[in-house]
Amino acid sequence: MATLPWIDKISNHAQVGGIETSVIDNGAGRGTRIAWINTGTGLRYKVVLDRAMDIADAFYNQYSIAWLSHLGITSPQPFSHQGIDWLRTFGGGLLVTCGLSHIGGPEEDSFGERGLHGLISNSPAEILSIIQPDPAIGKLDFSITGKIKETKIFGPSLELRRTISGTLGKSSIHIHDEIVNRANTAAPHMLLYHFNFGWPLVDEGAELIWKGELEARMNDSRIFKTGYDYKKCPAPLDHHSGSGEDVAFIDVVADEAGMCGGVYNNKLDLGVNSFF
Repeated sequence: MATLPWIDKISNHAQVGGIETSVIDNGAGRGTRIAWINTGTGLRYKVVLDRAMDIADAFYNQYSIAWLSHLGITSPQPFSHQGIDWLRTFGGGLLVTCGLSHIGGPEEDSFGERGLHGLISNSPAEILSIIQPDPAIGKLDFSITGKIKETKIFGPSLELRRTISGTLGKSSIHIHDEIVNRANTAAPHMLLYHFNFGWPLVDEGAELIWKGELEARMNDSRIFKTGYDYKKCPAPLDHHSGSGEDVAFIDVVADEAGMCGGVYNNKLDLGVNSFF
């Protein structure tokens, strides 16, 4: 273990970092449980326990790295499951989980009706454990584990067991998810990690980094087309107004270390990498 400057100089781990739980007491998120996690490196982030343990605000030193919608955090609304109702509670944030039985646009068939991006992000977690770091005995790891259910009588009955962990002195977030079918019959399963990066990390000139094949979702894409440098962020464009969006599907190729992509802002010397 590398020598750390605060070893033998603190009496309480919270002076460096760890996990602090609380409840929002105002606004649309009133009554919602959250956990602030501080890695002791400048990286700190808010886990919304009542929203599938998704991650809302996230900062590195003075810089925000997540995009937040006008809504911000709202309390869970488990019956926002028809059409595009999901957008009514979409607060943005570093991570929003989509699934567990459906992702993507709303659809309906002989198996029933499925709303945008499924139910799980509007489901509270049952917290199973919170493990704090203890630098006095050389234990720098911390974690929080919970389980989130998507279930009804006669099924499907899926369960997400999520652990978010890290280490004091390391600016990384580890997310380990396990999905269990608790029913006695097979069930459809889909899972999407909806990561949302924002200003000032994402700003004019910031670079999107990945290797792999790209395919635009729409034939008339104004960004993901030949001759356009879609790996470098432009200033805000007119067609960003309102509901404007542009989407591409990328078959990512990870490098030898498992890194599969990221965002880098050269002006701030600030970046985010993702690993499998």
